[in-house]
This record gives sequence, C-alpha cells and structure tokens, in this order.
Amino acid sequence: EVQVVEPGGGRVQPGGSLRLSCAASGFTFSNYEMSWVGQAPGKGAEGVVHINSGGGSTFDADSVKGRFTISRDNAKNTLYLQMSSLKPEDTALYYCTRGRRRTGWDVEYDYWGQGTQVTVSS
Repeated sequence: EVQVVEPGGGRVQPGGSLRLSCAASGFTFSNYEMSWVGQAPGKGAEGVVHINSGGGSTFDADSVKGRFTISRDNAKNTLYLQMSSLKPEDTALYYCTRGRRRTGWDVEYDYWGQGTQVTVSS
C-alpha cells in the first residue's frame, strides 16, 4: 500500500523557520517525483515546490523562491521541506504528494498525504 505521511508542522512566528518531513512507503521512492502542495484557508490547493526523482532538479512557486527548499533522501525514503523567513501568508495545510510534473504546475498527482498544518502568526 502506497503511503506518504507528514508528521510535524506547527505554529511559528513570522520570520521563523520550520522543517517538514514526509515518510514514504509502499513504492520505490527513488523512482518518483514528489511535491509539497499547500492549501491556504479558504483557497484551493497549489503547488509549492517540486523535486525530481534523483533530487537534482527542483521547481519552486514564485511566492517561495529563496525561502523554501525541497530535498529528499532516497536512502531513507523521506522528503523534506525547509521553510525559512516564514510569512503569515504561508499559513496553510501542507501536503506531501507524489506526481509527475509535465510543465509549470501541471502535475499528475496520484498520491497525497493527510496534510500537516503550518501556522505563521505572532
């Protein structure tokens, strides 16, 4: 059974940092592209950062360029999201997802985690 599980998340002050992780199982993690998708309150889900299967290529939403970094450890079947210089508008439910990116944020998502809440507030 394919599973992607995101423990972590939490509340952080503006300007702070947070690292999310996602544990994958039930599939050959190193063969698949992965993304973090965010859903802000009252809005639809949007791609935040994407990484290729080998970890050598990433694609970032303009809103997080220079602040968020996606990475992966294929030996540990784990995906990470390092979030820095957090802003209140980064508040969202963040999902770990599996999917192949075609172009831009046209991604064929096929598995989603349950999501982890990140709240940026003073």
